[in-house]
Amino acid sequence: MPQFKVNVKWGKQKLSADLTTEESPEVFKLQLYTLTNVLPERQKLMLKGAVLKDSWEGFRVKNGASLLLLGSAEALPKEPVVQTKFVEDMTEDELNCAMDMNTGLDNLGNTCYMNATIQMLSTVPEFSAALESLPANNLAASISNLSGVGSDPIALGKKITNELGSIMKVLAAKDQISFQPFLFLQYIYKRFPQFAEKNDHGVPMQQDANEFFSELLRLCQDNLPPPTDGASNSRPSFVDQFFGIEYNNTLKCADEAAVDEEPTYSKETSIQLNCFISQEIKFLLTGVKSKLKEEIEKNSPTLGRNAKYLRTSQIDRLPGYLCVQMVRFFFKEKGQVNAKILKDVKFPLAFDTFELCSPELQERLKPVREAFEADEEAKAEAAMTGKNNQPGSTNKPIPKEVKKKEVKEYEPYSFADDVGSNNSGHYELQAVITHQGRSSSSGHYVAWLRVEADNWVKCDDNDVTPVTQEEVLKLSGGGDWHIAYLLLYGPRRLEKNAAKMVVDAAQALSSGAVAMEATDGPQT
Repeated sequence: MPQFKVNVKWGKQKLSADLTTEESPEVFKLQLYTLTNVLPERQKLMLKGAVLKDSWEGFRVKNGASLLLLGSAEALPKEPVVQTKFVEDMTEDELNCAMDMNTGLDNLGNTCYMNATIQMLSTVPEFSAALESLPANNLAASISNLSGVGSDPIALGKKITNELGSIMKVLAAKDQISFQPFLFLQYIYKRFPQFAEKNDHGVPMQQDANEFFSELLRLCQDNLPPPTDGASNSRPSFVDQFFGIEYNNTLKCADEAAVDEEPTYSKETSIQLNCFISQEIKFLLTGVKSKLKEEIEKNSPTLGRNAKYLRTSQIDRLPGYLCVQMVRFFFKEKGQVNAKILKDVKFPLAFDTFELCSPELQERLKPVREAFEADEEAKAEAAMTGKNNQPGSTNKPIPKEVKKKEVKEYEPYSFADDVGSNNSGHYELQAVITHQGRSSSSGHYVAWLRVEADNWVKCDDNDVTPVTQEEVLKLSGGGDWHIAYLLLYGPRRLEKNAAKMVVDAAQALSSGAVAMEATDGPQT
């Protein structure tokens, strides 16, 4: 890596700095920012009359070269305080904040896979909060030492996790139209060199979003401890608590000659479900079930030869947040590429996993499921009798200011002895990552996020636009349009007042039954 010691003249000051031409000029400008407090966008660098642009081309750098830096470190003048600011007078960031739109992430060279994954994970509030609680990286120190960061995977893992927390803070604030995750990307490149691969033209290559998602969660498994809220939990990390799936596996020989061979039992964990796609698969649940029951071939100790075995898996622990990968890529010998299956596979907005679970887990899920059913029945009854409107209520729209202050309270979605689990088996879709293209090494990734009720946004790198629920459901495949690749389901929530309504309805029903028995009693 060509590195140079250069001098930088800024006003009356003469500074020394390290310059690496294999990194973008933005890295060098960030280093100068730590020395001069001149923002990178306000810096103008010159060398023998040449002005530094977006690359080092034309800049003949050598050891001892003297660069001229122009730019003021003085604070920008403050805008006058005004009582009213019209939309046409707002900056893009102000408009973004006023409209409560999500913040986008700039594409730093085929990094749409990274941007889409971060946006999807930002929809998990507990995950974002846990990351935001981590100590932030010292920005100035991180930038100035970027070239000298070692390859220690443990240290880099901590830096990546901490920097991800800083990004989550920016996305949660929604006070700017877009953000450059530059420092995060540099750490990713150093920790995972496979993501830093470039093509023959020196351009970063496209990467697989699911591979990046898996690597990122593994890092968080090592660096994000479980919450300490006093609840008993034996799981070692936050990821295991809120994303971890546990299975009971049974392996039984299917050969008639080995009917007396005892089945073997085992346990397994993962952080996502897989939906395998074949000609027969038309729906998400069918594809997931096909993976949980499969035929394999292995040596039979009873027969002393290879035999067919039936491997059956049942979910014994559901996480609060369930990620499902649509297995759409396969290696194609002709062309040596990971080709894509374009088949249309429908996915639901509400996903019920009850039939995927073990009998033991199904028994544990029943009480909360019955509460959901009673709630639905109470709402249906109220709608029929016209009691769904509270006394004194009107159909007037609620002002945005009042609506934002409304905070709903929900029943816990986890078992009391297993924080981060799902206690009902019911899920609601909250994010989708789509891929547009014909192979995993090309094309484009986009995140689609549910922001409130039936309102969704499409996060196409730094371009964030509102979309309808119907547009999201059209991402099931069947052509060259955006096709769902990763689905993130969150827990379906039961409102506390709804739970109280269920209890009241049950009591009223019981009282009504008693009254009817008294009325219909034997006549004298």
